[in-house]
Amino acid sequence: MSFLIRVQLPDTPGTLGAVATALGTVGADILSVDVVERGGGVAVDDLVVEIPSGRLPDALITAAESVDGVEVDAVRPYAGVLDTHRELELVEEIAAKPAAGLEILAEGVPRIIRAGWAVVVEHAEDGAIRLASSNAAPETPITDLPWLPLERATILDAEEAWVPETWKELGTELAATPLGKPGKALLVARPGGPNFRAAEVARLAHFAGIVAVVLDS
Repeated sequence: MSFLIRVQLPDTPGTLGAVATALGTVGADILSVDVVERGGGVAVDDLVVEIPSGRLPDALITAAESVDGVEVDAVRPYAGVLDTHRELELVEEIAAKPAAGLEILAEGVPRIIRAGWAVVVEHAEDGAIRLASSNAAPETPITDLPWLPLERATILDAEEAWVPETWKELGTELAATPLGKPGKALLVARPGGPNFRAAEVARLAHFAGIVAVVLDS
């Protein structure tokens, strides 16, 4: 089975290698690594690892945190490897089929930002409407979005009243960014976490800005 494990570790030479060695002691094979955030002597990395059938994911946490200064933020099942450099391909796909651009965006963004699902929503006089959604997005109506219009990309409070109870039960982390104008937004979600980092939200905003220009051209 493959898992996405997010770790905070000292940003010093050899630390990531020590984590890889520790994970290897429990039979984990690292498939890919992505640096999410770096600063203040600390790095946040996402690792996709494969472990033998029957091995509990808790073993990943124990192994990684056996390295001095390493903390595990989250571990969750993950299909495939990190696809963090697919932005250009997705933009090209949207540009080639602008009529289906929002659907392509909603389906493609979760693979880039490592989210569970995404929806595109628009502010309306009587609430909000869903314009597009990824296949994994829940069908729960989300017409009450008090944060729309949205001026800038942000991490949303997943405990607010507008968030459906089923999302809360799954520990869903949420982030959103305007899509060309404040009244239209891209909402991304991670059921079970991990939390969205500031660098990830900035990346999401930058990508949404490019897509908005492509769709308006």
